[in-house]
Amino acid sequence: MKIIIVSKDHGQTRSINLGGWTRVLLSVCLLGIPTAIGAWGYGWLVTGERPGFFDTKPTEWKNLLSGEATEEAIDERATKAQLAALTSKIAELQARLTRLDVLGEKLATSAKLEGEFDFSQVPAVGGLSVSGSSALQSETDFLVALKNLSSKLDSQEQQLSTLDALLANRSLLQDTVVAGFPVKNAFLSSRFGYRQDPFTAKTSFHSGMDFTARAGSEIQSVAAGVVNWAGRHPEYGNMVEINHGFGFVTRYAHNQSNLVKAGDVIKKGQVVALVGSTGRSTGNHVHFEVYKNGRVVDPSTYVRRHNP
Repeated sequence: MKIIIVSKDHGQTRSINLGGWTRVLLSVCLLGIPTAIGAWGYGWLVTGERPGFFDTKPTEWKNLLSGEATEEAIDERATKAQLAALTSKIAELQARLTRLDVLGEKLATSAKLEGEFDFSQVPAVGGLSVSGSSALQSETDFLVALKNLSSKLDSQEQQLSTLDALLANRSLLQDTVVAGFPVKNAFLSSRFGYRQDPFTAKTSFHSGMDFTARAGSEIQSVAAGVVNWAGRHPEYGNMVEINHGFGFVTRYAHNQSNLVKAGDVIKKGQVVALVGSTGRSTGNHVHFEVYKNGRVVDPSTYVRRHNP
């Protein structure tokens, strides 16, 4: 067998002579390879034997695709459940905010500050409009709701904090106002001013008011303050002196015993001593004095004053 090869560039020819065995091998290659491929294809179609990637049958592909669809459905249901939970939580927060609004309004009204605090006003919010699919719109709705709640909480927190500070200051100011009786279930036995001294029978100045009460009765501070001094006085006996600020100081004398010490912070109405008859005294009573800016004043003005 002779094979002639023609060159494309120069048009030259070249011949190759094939021997007997060479012709046989070439024939086998040319005829055997297509035959083998055809046989494999026939077996692939008839027997259904598919190696590697082709091992997966149509039913298996269907199951795989169905499984993926199921996972997507599960994820979608989980997302819906989460959205439902968030919706419930937002509704709960809104209800709690409403109750806090009512409480804030009541506090502002009782404090006569309703003109300065408006808990019913919704905080101003704004932003770009959002367009898109329903899923994105739903997500945007949640974000907007959360942003509104956050703004509302911030505004309410600020208002309540300010209101709390104002009420605390007002309460502190009210508590430091000197007002009321230093002892309960007592009667006035000596007024402020000039009187006859019980020991010398001479006219002398009485710098306070005396309230007669049962021994051991509780003596209360008529205002909040800090104890300046508590101890034994040569004439007043056991005595407590309290500084209430704003230039006011009160004294409680002839006590059976003192229940506070210097430096103690005292609340309005706190028991500071017990009624007794120590020092220069003729019987169980409390001697009550009021000082304003360093000068003793008539306590009756403050005793008759109603508590704020």
